[in-house]
Amino acid sequence: MPEDTINWNERYVTKDAPWDSGEPSQELQRMVDQGLIKPSRTLELGCGTGTNAVFLAQHGFDVTAIDVAPLAVEQAKEKAKRANVKAKFLQGDVLKLPDLGQSFALVFDRGVYHHLRNVDLFGFLQTMAKATKPGSLYLTLAGNANDVRSDEGGPPVVHAHDLCKELAPLFDLVQLREFHFDGVAVEGRRIQPLAWSALLRRR
Repeated sequence: MPEDTINWNERYVTKDAPWDSGEPSQELQRMVDQGLIKPSRTLELGCGTGTNAVFLAQHGFDVTAIDVAPLAVEQAKEKAKRANVKAKFLQGDVLKLPDLGQSFALVFDRGVYHHLRNVDLFGFLQTMAKATKPGSLYLTLAGNANDVRSDEGGPPVVHAHDLCKELAPLFDLVQLREFHFDGVAVEGRRIQPLAWSALLRRR
């Protein structure tokens, strides 16, 4: 099985985490506000310091969140405590998901699929098969290969047709729209990379 060569914990130690804005994703907020995703048993993959998990918990979602970086998980637990919300945070490898009990009605990630598709797509699909059941929703926010400014140091990118094809073994597409990642800073520069918001339903 291919290995993820990035030391994610070190990225948080050195504060080299341009995706970690400290503010909930505006696109995630839109999905909640419009009722496209509703409070349910939810798994967040690659939760980082817990900003989006805390936001979901504040809006009635029963959240379990996992990240490979121990420092990020520690900070996420503190963030939830300060916000006085209940969310379960676990340290672990998304590709080696522990037993989390019954399937989740919703899985969310901001930037996990677009990275792991280049590391171990089959392993990622195995994780998704384990975490979901028919009818479960999956919301992924991913870098968009249509971005003409992809040389600015933004996230990995994927074409729409590849996203649909790669996730098709498990999921049907419900909605795909373009938006811009917010709160991303690279070497002190604020950038707004073009992204995909993909909502899918487990077959």
